Amino acid sequence: MTFVVTDNCIKCKYMDCVEVCPVDCFYEGENMLVIQPDDCIDCGVCEPECPAEAILSDTMPGLDKWLRLNSEYSAIWPNIAIKRRAPEDAKTFDGVPDKLANYFSGKPGSGDLGSA
Repeated sequence: MTFVVTDNCIKCKYMDCVEVCPVDCFYEGENMLVIQPDDCIDCGVCEPECPAEAILSDTMPGLDKWLRLNSEYSAIWPNIAIKRRAPEDAKTFDGVPDKLANYFSGKPGSGDLGSA
C-alpha cells in the first residue's frame, strides 16, 4: 500500500506534505508533487497535511492511473523534502475540474535546489 498525489495538486502544489514525510518520498514537477510508491511507508502523515486534499490511499477505488503517474514521474523529477511557498494562484485552482487534461506539466520542478 502507498499514498498517491492526485489531480487537485496540479497548479495548487502546496508543500505542507513534504516536511512531515519521514522518508522523503515526494518529488517535484513544475506544477505538482508526486509520491514515489516504492519509498512510501504508508504512514499516512502527509494526507491530513494537504490543504487541497489531493493525497489519497491507493486502496481507494479508481486510483490506478494516479499510482502509475506518481510512479512514472517520481523516477524523473527531483526529490523535495523542504517546504516552500505555494504558487500565488493556488487557491484559484483548488477544486478546478479536469486539471490533468488541462493544466498538467510533465516538466520537472527544482526540488530542494529551489529552497536555496
